[in-house]
Amino acid sequence: MAEENMELSDVETSLVDHKKTLTSPQNMFERLVQPCLAELVGTMFFVFIGCVSVIENVEAAGRLQPALVHGLAVAVLVACMAEISGSHFNPPFTLAIYLCGGMKLKMVAPYLISQLIGGIVGAAMAKVMTPAENYARAQGGAFSLLQSETQLWGALFGEVAMTCLITMVVLLGAVNAKSRSPLVPFMVGCTVIINVLAGGDVSGTCLNPARALGPAVMTNYWTYHWVYWVGPITGGLIAAALVRLLLGDKKTRVILK
Repeated sequence: MAEENMELSDVETSLVDHKKTLTSPQNMFERLVQPCLAELVGTMFFVFIGCVSVIENVEAAGRLQPALVHGLAVAVLVACMAEISGSHFNPPFTLAIYLCGGMKLKMVAPYLISQLIGGIVGAAMAKVMTPAENYARAQGGAFSLLQSETQLWGALFGEVAMTCLITMVVLLGAVNAKSRSPLVPFMVGCTVIINVLAGGDVSGTCLNPARALGPAVMTNYWTYHWVYWVGPITGGLIAAALVRLLLGDKKTRVILK
């Protein structure tokens, strides 16, 4: 009887210790605060590097430099911070990952806020680094390609389609168990490069409202800015629907099980 009481006491002690671990400040920091900080910092550096690549490429025609810079920056940041926050750095990714069961609802709003703040800070860093004349000429790296309604619908469709593609790569490579791959950083980076090379002259290939918001705020440039919210968010939702309804495994799919 004494031995049974001792065993029960040990179990109770273990449960209490486990509960303390879950509610300890360090654990709360790693589960709630640190992921948001990683999203802010990752988005900040992505937008910073991306804006600088565009600002310093104004005189040189071509999409290769911005394509490589954006793609390689994504690949490096995703590889570094995937185990901390999942390396979203993009509001449509966060929404799609949540809809496909890859994160909890309580983290969605903090992630989105962190990404948007990171975008603004990254654009401010680009302004500090680059010459004023280059910064003004490139609108701070904002997407100033659209100047008329004749370009509008093609650009909007391009943002939807290209964001759908890259979001689908993220969902199938990182969330869906059947197709999950350790090569996700490489896959996402390559998809960014492909998209920029293919659609850079059509819409500028934003695919990320946080990337669009930062330079728009810093330069007060809002011409057709809504395209870079509606297009990417719509594309991300379509990708989530494709994975949830058709392409996901049995755990992810909600129909045809």
